[in-house]
Amino acid sequence: MHFSLIKLLVSITISLIYFSPVKETQEFQGKAYYFSKSKMELGSWGARMSEAEKKQIQNRLKNRLEKTYVLTFNKEESIFKEEEKVDAISGATDSWGSNFARGEQYKNINTSELVQAQEFYGKRFLVKDALQQIEWNMGSESKQIGKYICFKATALIPTKELNWYDFSWSDLAQSNMDGEEPDVKLTQVEAWYTLQIPLKHGPAEYWGLPGLILEVSSGNTTILCSEIVINSKERVSLEAPDKGKEINKTDYRSTVQGKMLEMRNNRGRRRG
Repeated sequence: MHFSLIKLLVSITISLIYFSPVKETQEFQGKAYYFSKSKMELGSWGARMSEAEKKQIQNRLKNRLEKTYVLTFNKEESIFKEEEKVDAISGATDSWGSNFARGEQYKNINTSELVQAQEFYGKRFLVKDALQQIEWNMGSESKQIGKYICFKATALIPTKELNWYDFSWSDLAQSNMDGEEPDVKLTQVEAWYTLQIPLKHGPAEYWGLPGLILEVSSGNTTILCSEIVINSKERVSLEAPDKGKEINKTDYRSTVQGKMLEMRNNRGRRRG
């Protein structure tokens, strides 16, 4: 169905349920609070574990599997930042996992600019790149999230564009294959956005829909909005991170992979 027709049908539907949108988009400023949940994949290793052992591991990895975020936004800019949590068992933060976690992320949809602060083993990086362009397929399916009517959109996005700050040994092995072009893995993404907040923002790497994204699922992770505060008396100030060595996403990923390979080789030499 043509995008303009879908948008017209969406607008009619919202009118029928007596919704009155905010009058002036340029007045928009606010915060959206999200929480994410990820399913743990244990593969063949997990098949040999009891349910009690699996549950114990899930509890220990809770800080990595369940996260909370704040998206602060105005009409054109947003900052997406994780709220740091203390481990309920050890009372410590996840120092190892923080090396591969998403840092404070600034997006400007007007200039298509991404600026993200990353810290890897004590070294600060300032990742600057263009926003990932997403070809959304607009649907007419709707559901309610809180007090907001949301509409479904889907997309296929290169997996490495969604987790470029992360690391896995399988990715490293694939990148080291001689003479072979690695296959481009795609992740199916399902997003739910609301026209009641007609801004193109969203959590994490997601953006570009005609309304704020309140829920998004990709791979084993779902991010869901739990609260929205619009046009509060407190003025929202948005400033991109500015500390660290400037680098783009591709070079940052290569830097992390190189360091992890070096650490593995050093451990191997010590054992030998």
